[in-house]
Amino acid sequence: MPPASSPPDKTKGQIEAAVTEALTQFERDYLGRGPKQANSFIIENLVVVKLQGILSPAERQLSTENGGVELIKKMRTRLIESSSDDLSGLVADETGTEVVSMHTDISARTGERIFVFTLAEDLEAALKSG
Repeated sequence: MPPASSPPDKTKGQIEAAVTEALTQFERDYLGRGPKQANSFIIENLVVVKLQGILSPAERQLSTENGGVELIKKMRTRLIESSSDDLSGLVADETGTEVVSMHTDISARTGERIFVFTLAEDLEAALKSG
């Protein structure tokens, strides 16, 4: 049965699309630009979000310089960590499930960021049985 706070008429695909849109909008609002491509996946009690094409032209240039990759990773990691509660809140709102933890990494070489949100329950099973 889906969590009580999750609308019963939402499918797995609709929730994944809503999470993708919420995180894409966050990137636009908070960092000034959104990804070129984004996808979200609900896998058991995880929500995995893959953002591609997130680096600015200046960051892409910096990534080719000595120490640039590390600098970009540190800056982007710090920005995301400072807003981890907001990001977890967005995912909780869209899934109707409490977020227990958030993990993220960025590749300054490929311009890809991965988020993994751990939920308090197995949302995939709840959606299948609902």
